[in-house]
Amino acid sequence: MRSQPRNKRLYKKALEIFTLSRHISNYMIHDLATLQNSGNENPHIYFTGDIIRQSDALAPKIIKAENQIFQDDRIKQATSLIHITNLLYKNCERLEQSESNGKEFIILLRKELRKFKRLQRSWMMSL
Repeated sequence: MRSQPRNKRLYKKALEIFTLSRHISNYMIHDLATLQNSGNENPHIYFTGDIIRQSDALAPKIIKAENQIFQDDRIKQATSLIHITNLLYKNCERLEQSESNGKEFIILLRKELRKFKRLQRSWMMSL
């Protein structure tokens, strides 16, 4: 099994998204950790963890898809990667609705995700 990806641009973008997600989450967690006036915790705080978990899954999923022997298995893994990417994008949209100073950074992350999706489409054609 190969540990290095064939499509280095897609893999590098996945690593950039993970790094950016981690920094955004660390920044936003301080705004979202305070309790609301009603005494409840901010429901958006969980999305900060979700974006880290989902972005962390991107790079390994690329390698896993490329290492599959059969094309059907490669496509199945690539489809799973699309699903994770879409969930990550949706969680970014949810975080934009939060009352945090980090919303500008979420816009940047969504922009990087759109670039990733374009790379992902061409990568899927090469599988």
